[in-house]
Amino acid sequence: MATALSEEINLTASAAARVAAIAAKQGKPATLRLSVEGGGCSGFQYKFELADAPADDDAIAQTDGVTLLVDSISLDLVRGASVDYVESLGGAAFRVTNPIAASGCGCGTSFAV
Repeated sequence: MATALSEEINLTASAAARVAAIAAKQGKPATLRLSVEGGGCSGFQYKFELADAPADDDAIAQTDGVTLLVDSISLDLVRGASVDYVESLGGAAFRVTNPIAASGCGCGTSFAV
């Protein structure tokens, strides 16, 4: 059964607005899945995708009507993190500020614990 995780991970208003815009364009629910996979230049990498519905083991956070899903295995690697959407001269991307990460790559898509 999915569980609430609003104290465990945060989806900023900027990220929620971007997810809502992308989902509306694609005709999908405003639901973002964050997962952690092995790989990347630092050992683990973040993966983002739109999801149709939560899985039984997902933890759920909501901001401004947008849902963030994190599976139980990934949650241990992102507990206490914040997911933001950042636009800069270098481009625009979802960015995870992860207090568990000991180091990360320059682009912010991979990390080590």
